[in-house]
Amino acid sequence: MQKGYVSVGLLISLILLITIVNTAGWVQGTLFIIGLAMGATLLYARFGFTSAFRRLVSVGNVQGLQAHMLMFGVSTTLFAIILSTGFSFTGVTPAGYVSPVGVPVIFGAFLFGIGMQLGNGCASGTLYNLGGGSSSMVLTLLFFIAGSTLGAYHLNFWMQETPTLPPISLATSTGLGYFGAWAVQIVLFAVIYLITIQIAKKKNPPMMKPLATTTGWRKVLRGSWPLFVAAIVLALLNALTLTVRGTPWGITSAFALWGGKFLNTVGVDVASWGYFAGPNGEALKNSILADSTSVLNFGIILGAFIAASFQGTFKPKKIKPGVAGAAILGGLLMGYGSRLAFGCNIGAYFGGISSFSLHGWVWAIMALLGTFLAIFIRPLFGLKNPSSKDTFC
Repeated sequence: MQKGYVSVGLLISLILLITIVNTAGWVQGTLFIIGLAMGATLLYARFGFTSAFRRLVSVGNVQGLQAHMLMFGVSTTLFAIILSTGFSFTGVTPAGYVSPVGVPVIFGAFLFGIGMQLGNGCASGTLYNLGGGSSSMVLTLLFFIAGSTLGAYHLNFWMQETPTLPPISLATSTGLGYFGAWAVQIVLFAVIYLITIQIAKKKNPPMMKPLATTTGWRKVLRGSWPLFVAAIVLALLNALTLTVRGTPWGITSAFALWGGKFLNTVGVDVASWGYFAGPNGEALKNSILADSTSVLNFGIILGAFIAASFQGTFKPKKIKPGVAGAAILGGLLMGYGSRLAFGCNIGAYFGGISSFSLHGWVWAIMALLGTFLAIFIRPLFGLKNPSSKDTFC
């Protein structure tokens, strides 16, 4: 255990929590605490979206995708209850992420799928790996912000000049209702899970082994957690987020906000952009601590840092030139793609599917196709793809 880092992480978290509560209230403070729990969970389990897709496409390892299906099963059940009853801890009517389906989502998710494989992390992966000590994630995050800001600038063009359907909810747009939509999605998750079993039998891929840091009850604070435990915890935390702030977990809207605020300070009139009309424009005027997504993101980074310090794995390393180039390009593609696709692996994939949005399923398909292409691009940057001889952890 890196006791010095643990102390620093806890002290910074406490100071930031007090500042958030004093600036924006206890709702924001609660979301920061939820973010801390998310970051620790992601780090302890090394819970991946990027790696799950890459291992599936490269060698047929399905453990990550199976964990996703469990996560979706739990989150979909909780979301159905929350959205159908309007349950909320704060009095805010909960609403899921249901976004338009069209060329922007198709192209944006495809770009994101490529980008996350080059950047070696998706949106959540960028944050928790940054907190966990991955040096290259500094570059990935910076260019993620740049790409997201550029995507915000171009969003009006994509929405107005390309074919786009209205938002489609399996629950409210089809007459199925939340119970019917829940039943359909549970069947889909089960079918996908059964397909992954057949893939594993056919491919006989190398299996993931947990990072051995300790044994017994100490695993709670020092890791490593089984993927399936993390899947359930993340589903619970996403549902809790929905009941606290009224919308599911999201990450990348904060990146566009951070980029917009920076450009504002150097004289760029970002308020005139279509993306920053309405609530996004209000966020430009307010403290960044009043933005719930930003607060969650800060929590994820710090939660992962504290978790890595408990494990003794916080050890930043020098960035190799090829990795740096891939991180820059990957960040740009993820940032731009996430704005077009109305979210990332969290907001569009996790939040969208859990909210019964068709766009979440489209995102998943296109991100997988982007991953398939990225497998051939990664070696150009010196990045290694999984092979049948690997032992994953």
